[in-house]
Amino acid sequence: MLQLVDFVVRNRFFLVFILLEVLSVWLIVRSNTYWGATYFNTSNYYVAKTLAFSNSAREYTKLDEVNSALANENARLRATVTALSQNKPADSPSGYVPDSSFASRFTFTVAKVVDNETNKTNNVLTIDKGTSDGIKPGMGVISATGVVGKVRFCSDNYSVVTSILHSQFMVSSKLVRSKEIGYAKWPGKDPNFVDMIDVSKYTKIFKGDSAVTSDQNSVFPPGIMVGRVETVTVHPNQTFYNIVLKLATDFRNLSYVYVVQNHQLGEQDSLKIRTINTK
Repeated sequence: MLQLVDFVVRNRFFLVFILLEVLSVWLIVRSNTYWGATYFNTSNYYVAKTLAFSNSAREYTKLDEVNSALANENARLRATVTALSQNKPADSPSGYVPDSSFASRFTFTVAKVVDNETNKTNNVLTIDKGTSDGIKPGMGVISATGVVGKVRFCSDNYSVVTSILHSQFMVSSKLVRSKEIGYAKWPGKDPNFVDMIDVSKYTKIFKGDSAVTSDQNSVFPPGIMVGRVETVTVHPNQTFYNIVLKLATDFRNLSYVYVVQNHQLGEQDSLKIRTINTK
């Protein structure tokens, strides 16, 4: 308290000057219409700027919650779109009626990427969902823009995913315009590009054509983006194109992914095993 009194005594002339200045400004504003309007407009401008900055800061701190909510909504919408597309496939004959359980066999679980690799020959990523969330090895993983990979190992709360940027990972893909089916496989170089192999050179391929997951796939729903045709080359002594796809998924900026569960995968696999055992 004594220090405060001492500060006021030592700076009394300056404090009186400030007080008189404030009083003078107040009197000018109160008694002059022009200066009153100027003060009102200026103060409103700076108050609005301060409020805008405050709102921006508040919104920024809630971005993680907003992104999580959007990811959950995207998962719900993606499941709906997948079911609708399977109820009436665009290329199916007029008499084809799919089984209702077949059309709704895919569901999606949102997960956050907590670790990611892009600079190795065999890259993996880690997500924050595991067996306690119903995640199992073999499930497909996609992003909002395209294919990501397949679950390899799971613990209670985490899962390791083999990404498409892995030398041993391949996904059955179809070119939208030419309807040709091949396999997308990473050559181990640029994380933005993969090769599409086993596409016959006797079919016309269009640069810029979309490559999506094919119907011959039990892990991913059909129609999920893989990439777009970047280059197409062919050698005279080969029967297949050399096609390079620009990946739809930006692996360097992955934040949220969707784990795909095919509820009929066990049934499909058990039939395959029976076929193998009877040979």
